[in-house]
Amino acid sequence: MSTAGRQTSGERFFLPDDPLIADFVADLLRKNRSARTMEAYARDLEHFGRYLAGDTKARVAAEVTPAARLYPKLRDASASDIRKYVLFLMMERRYKVVAVRRNLSTLRTFYTFLRREGMRTDQPALDVELPKAEQRKPKVLRMPEVATIIKTRVERPRGTALATRDRAILELLYGSGIRRAELADLNLDDVDFGQRVAMVTGKGNKRRMVPLTEASVMAMQSYLHVRPASNDRAFFLSNRNARLCLRQVWKIVKDYAAQSGIDRATTHAMRHSFATHFIEGGGDVSSLQRLLGHANISTTQIYIDQSIAHLKKAFDAANPRDKDEFEDAMRDAK
Repeated sequence: MSTAGRQTSGERFFLPDDPLIADFVADLLRKNRSARTMEAYARDLEHFGRYLAGDTKARVAAEVTPAARLYPKLRDASASDIRKYVLFLMMERRYKVVAVRRNLSTLRTFYTFLRREGMRTDQPALDVELPKAEQRKPKVLRMPEVATIIKTRVERPRGTALATRDRAILELLYGSGIRRAELADLNLDDVDFGQRVAMVTGKGNKRRMVPLTEASVMAMQSYLHVRPASNDRAFFLSNRNARLCLRQVWKIVKDYAAQSGIDRATTHAMRHSFATHFIEGGGDVSSLQRLLGHANISTTQIYIDQSIAHLKKAFDAANPRDKDEFEDAMRDAK
């Protein structure tokens, strides 16, 4: 990708070298898509372009020469090419279904753009069926597990400043259910401690207000007392006094998960746990939808199902009579 780009929330977005992909990204920019979305689309298309060119080994654009970052076969790819690519991702690259669906979604958006611009008369990606989505239950931590992770201590450089930052990050992720990208994008002026709210930027650059727990407020204020001086507007800084990237946020949570012995904890598990505990605590699904920033309430419905499953499990554990009667009935039937 070239060095031309734009600055968004402290991150520089680099435009692709391929002119066709660059035109597509420019169209996304006019539609006010986020820098992360545009870069993800561009990388998906570059990967498909390398596949069409017979280069199936390079993982990222940086691994190929600038001359090889031009993909003339993209314009004329057929539905058959796309089907073979989907099989390549699933069989050789072992991509999960969700990643394959995202790649195919990128291709559908791209070829719709080409057709709209008069560069094609068809839409080959629409002829390729999306792989069936995996039915996965969200990973949910029990409240004592969340408390254990937050109380865990992980050695950090620079004394207690980074440890204080980590505590605030963990409290905020669980206390508000925001995504790691929303946490990384959070700026100092997005937080109002007096009102106990934060303004976060979700998918599609949509802004929403989320309430903050008292524990989150206390932890975040403690961090501000030791936050290094920086020209960066980011609320949370890395050890280089710059905005955290997504991988750094992920790594922070995984470090605490490993140290606490609760390996299944991730940034998204904290979000799932917040949502499930909110429903179990009596919250309604429409309020949860707004808190999580879901465009469709059906996405939020999974937490209703999850909380019901938890309640059934707790009910069964607390009612041994049902088990005794079942065992008696089985004996009588013999």
